Amino acid sequence: MKHILFREQQLHCDLKTAWEFFSSPGNLSKITPEDMNFIVRTKFETNEIYEGMIIDYFVSPLFGIKMKWKTEITQVNFRKSFTDFQKKGPYKLWNHHHEFIENEQGVLMKDRVDYELPFGFLGEIAHKLFVKNKLEHIFDYRFKVLEKYFNQ
Repeated sequence: MKHILFREQQLHCDLKTAWEFFSSPGNLSKITPEDMNFIVRTKFETNEIYEGMIIDYFVSPLFGIKMKWKTEITQVNFRKSFTDFQKKGPYKLWNHHHEFIENEQGVLMKDRVDYELPFGFLGEIAHKLFVKNKLEHIFDYRFKVLEKYFNQ
């Protein structure tokens, strides 16, 4: 079963600043809870995001179990949106669309994650028991960090 996580947050900065922060893979670990042990493994010569970009990570999503995660940037609309798609990792499907909308207060950032767990009905049980709450925790943490970073 496919699930959707939707979040939005007003950032008090200009579009260039927001884009440079979020399109740089190195900043992902800054907005991810420490208990996830999130490490970007890929070394980049530039912070420029591009379609086809492959990013490798280590992550411990549950019970401290270290896993490899590989994403591909499948869509980039400069300073407007980009999408990362899981090529290898804990989900059957993970497609994360990031959108940036300039407004009077700065930038409205929107996230939409379409995801699906493996293992059929067992995955659905895991989703109800802990995966959904874990994702909510991750994005709640991210919201708080971004509030401190952009809105104080």
